[in-house]
Amino acid sequence: MKPNKVLMLADDLGIGDIGCYGNNTISTPNIDQLAKEGVKLTQHIAAASLCTPSRAAFLTGRYPIRSGMASSNTYRALLWNAGSGGLPANETTFAQLLKQQGYTTGLVGKWHQGVNCHSVSDYCHHPLNHGFDYFYGMPFTLVNECQDNKPSNLYRDLQDDLWFYTELIFLAVFSVLTGKITGLTPVRWKATLCFALFGFLFFASWYSSFGFVQHWNCIMMRNYNVTEQPMKLERTTSLMLQEAVSFIQRNKKGPFLLIVSFLHVHIPLFLTERFLRKSKHGSYGDSVEEMDWLVGQILDTIDKEGLRNNTFTYFASDHGGHLEAQEGTIQQGGWNGIYKGGKGMGGWEGGIRVPGILRWPGMLRANSVVDEPTSLMDIYPTVADLAGAALPQDRIIDGKNLLPLLQHKVSHSDHEFMFHYCGSYLHAVRWHQKDNGALWKAHYVTPIFSSETSGACYGKGICPCFGEGVTHHDPPLLFDLSRDPSEVMPLSPANEPLFHAVLERIDKAVDEHRKTLTPVPQQMSVRNRMWKAWLQPCCGTFPFCWCDNKEDGTHTQTVN
Repeated sequence: MKPNKVLMLADDLGIGDIGCYGNNTISTPNIDQLAKEGVKLTQHIAAASLCTPSRAAFLTGRYPIRSGMASSNTYRALLWNAGSGGLPANETTFAQLLKQQGYTTGLVGKWHQGVNCHSVSDYCHHPLNHGFDYFYGMPFTLVNECQDNKPSNLYRDLQDDLWFYTELIFLAVFSVLTGKITGLTPVRWKATLCFALFGFLFFASWYSSFGFVQHWNCIMMRNYNVTEQPMKLERTTSLMLQEAVSFIQRNKKGPFLLIVSFLHVHIPLFLTERFLRKSKHGSYGDSVEEMDWLVGQILDTIDKEGLRNNTFTYFASDHGGHLEAQEGTIQQGGWNGIYKGGKGMGGWEGGIRVPGILRWPGMLRANSVVDEPTSLMDIYPTVADLAGAALPQDRIIDGKNLLPLLQHKVSHSDHEFMFHYCGSYLHAVRWHQKDNGALWKAHYVTPIFSSETSGACYGKGICPCFGEGVTHHDPPLLFDLSRDPSEVMPLSPANEPLFHAVLERIDKAVDEHRKTLTPVPQQMSVRNRMWKAWLQPCCGTFPFCWCDNKEDGTHTQTVN
């Protein structure tokens, strides 16, 4: 019988936030128990240090640069539900492969891979058009606008978009005044365009200044329908848990694939009363402990339904903890243990080395550890193999099947080289030299940041990938991660006899890798990432989008 798959993905969780990875200030008994019952990966690597590209790589088994989900501009993640960028329709997710093998597929939680392309109802990037039979969750991601009394994350970007549209209208007015537009009388054109210009500016300034961005991005959907606009954070946790539990119960005869994509522990941190001020690590620790409880509830459901032995279970984070997430002097982001850097910080380990835990009773050895390079992209060929699905032959799949490594049939990972991108810029490369156990890592570019613990990147917000906010290294910074996992002691020809030979081999691998890349449309180009009113999911009459239909068509039950 084909095993069920329950894949749980945290948001912005640091590898050092979990007990089984060394944390002694936050209680994570359920995740720790999962590790005791399964396999813990110590070198589990995300394909990007930011949400959108990392999740695209997870779903497709491919570096995000291959699908156009890696950006060459400053916008490295999708910014709006009403943008036109997203996971391209010609990409094949592992959900599609499993659906073809008879699996019922569901996604509960965060998506952040786009919604529409050309119209408000084409849903070209929507989960249901990427292999999922059922979706309940947030098509975007948490931002400060989703919680009252928080500083805006997106207001400046919206103002930039509005100014762009304003310029277009001014150009149209100018064209009328200079006689370059015909078809209507000059008086009618002038009146119409001037009215549109001033009406648009008045509306946009009023609408955005009162925080109505919340109604555009902070929404919940069930399949194609908006159910909450704006979402009610105080009940989001319970609703998502109910949906995950209900999906398992409805499909317990299997086989099924369920991805639970937590909104925890992305800022703004939201908590139910029972976990408020519970941890020793403030609101962030409380959020981690609430997420751990959610993991426990899902695992208990699997057990209660008699599915334990026939369910392949996985837990990971999409990338490292967000060092720069602060509220005043209070840290709101995660801890990446001994590893340098964090979310958005190029190829530093802290942004890409994440927890990875897998359980499949009777098939994977309990309480075992794999200390070999693995990737979130590896889940793609692994679950495909478990489902009896063939991998697509018309494209490169960068992930490797984990089963031989997890079952200790082989000693080494199939990954020899791993390429660490920041947007579409190659920042670092690791080389796993299997014959002697060395794990080399060369940094060609690194972001400038002033603090190992709080980030403090050049400028504001997430660290940039290029420009004045990065340092180019020639020769590259070289580390042996097997001896220096914290990346604090760069090697040189003086202290490493193999220095030049290692860099020469890595450079050759980079050349070979680049030959496999083909140009594709950038999904986060300025044109694609901009807010477009005609693509805005809306429950009601745009722009006054509002609804609260949490009971409409849902399958829920009370969870104690």
